[in-house]
Amino acid sequence: MTSEKPALPAYLDNIRIILTRTSHPANIGSAARAMKTMGLHKLTIVAPNLMATPMTENPPVFDPEHPQLFKLPEESFILASGAADVLENATIAASLDEALADTTIACALTSRRREITAPLQTPRNLVPELLQAANRGEKVALVFGNETFGLSIEEVQACNRLMTINGNPDYFSLNLAQAVQVVCYEIFSQTDSPMTHLQQEDHAATHEQIKGMVAHMESVMNDIGFFNRRNGERLMRRMQSLFGRANTQTEDIDILRGFFNTVSHRIHKKD
Repeated sequence: MTSEKPALPAYLDNIRIILTRTSHPANIGSAARAMKTMGLHKLTIVAPNLMATPMTENPPVFDPEHPQLFKLPEESFILASGAADVLENATIAASLDEALADTTIACALTSRRREITAPLQTPRNLVPELLQAANRGEKVALVFGNETFGLSIEEVQACNRLMTINGNPDYFSLNLAQAVQVVCYEIFSQTDSPMTHLQQEDHAATHEQIKGMVAHMESVMNDIGFFNRRNGERLMRRMQSLFGRANTQTEDIDILRGFFNTVSHRIHKKD
């Protein structure tokens, strides 16, 4: 029987990723994919300012008076892969204030020094607080800025936490989707979701099965003359002890006995 997949913690629905003034259609799709792989589904897109790309030659223009009419291009859905539902259910907002209206904690993702008194914290440091708030039913947001310019000072000030992904000070160049992936991974990893559905099922061999396999091995070793210059009794005690403490599986027993049968068949065929 295979292990059932564990259910995602319900409180993850209280955590949203907010992308502000995003310019590349592919980055929105890739960010959605990064989110879904880590159990997050709530995406808000604020005032997208999409650029033309080889795949999206005529990008949709965002109208702040009618944000609900904005439709993402096909390129975003292609890059989202199996996370198209995240894009389909995304909220489109005209301003960051609107997107943050019902949140209690909003983390501004930044990699620059800011003249703001809030302490700069890593995802690992901040995530416990975010998960506790989400588990209480509060709405939590992680805010990512434009690919080229990041978050404006006004956008940072709209948030009440500063988060940064620490990296190589001589070369730090995460793209938007990579940054989203790092933060979402840290969130999911701290939910302590079990991995039982990924683990090999354990079918430990019984003492009797191991004893029978070792006897089979002894018979084959005897047939090929392995004990001519060795103490067979002592050696087989070691074999019994070895397989007894090795967490031997029933499948291991089947493989070895199949091998011994093949060897025996070849020996007797020659005879």
